[in-house]
Amino acid sequence: MSADDKRNEQVDELNEAVNAAEEQGEAEAAGAEEGSELELLKTQLQEYQDQALRAQAEMQNVRRRAEIDVEKAHKFALEKFVKELLPVADSLEKAVESTEGHENAGELVGSIREGVEMTLGLFMNGLKKFNVEQVNPVGEPFDPQQHEAMSMVPAPDAEPNSVVAVVQKGYLLNGRVVRPAMVVVAKAEDAPKIDEQA
Repeated sequence: MSADDKRNEQVDELNEAVNAAEEQGEAEAAGAEEGSELELLKTQLQEYQDQALRAQAEMQNVRRRAEIDVEKAHKFALEKFVKELLPVADSLEKAVESTEGHENAGELVGSIREGVEMTLGLFMNGLKKFNVEQVNPVGEPFDPQQHEAMSMVPAPDAEPNSVVAVVQKGYLLNGRVVRPAMVVVAKAEDAPKIDEQA
């Protein structure tokens, strides 16, 4: 074998080795590419699962809020209607109060009073059926959530900041204030004088 033939064989062997190395490199690159593509797909899958979970949680929150809104609408649908009926209750109570002390005025006044009391009783029972409660807080501590203070008066026999008189009774619908009770509150004896003209 001549030197040229040996060189040609070596070149051929080198070319075969280079080709084999390239093929192996391409296979490894394809494997690495497939591996990175697999990682990318796994990451995307995780993101989509997170998005699906968030969407599901949001739908549950929306459903829960809608249920609460519907429940409140059912509970308080009568609020405007009740507000319109409250002056009727006040008028009936004033009619009963106006006949107090006139029991001796005659049979007619007594029968009118009895009729108004019965009507007021029926009316209040009707309101109770729909969870309307009357607030008459005489003697109770003043609660700004349910009472509206009309004035403060010195009352030595009452606790300070307690209700001593009710000007107008309040009403609750399912525990929510429809109309606050208008009250007169006991003032502490040592309380500082309030400048009412300021």
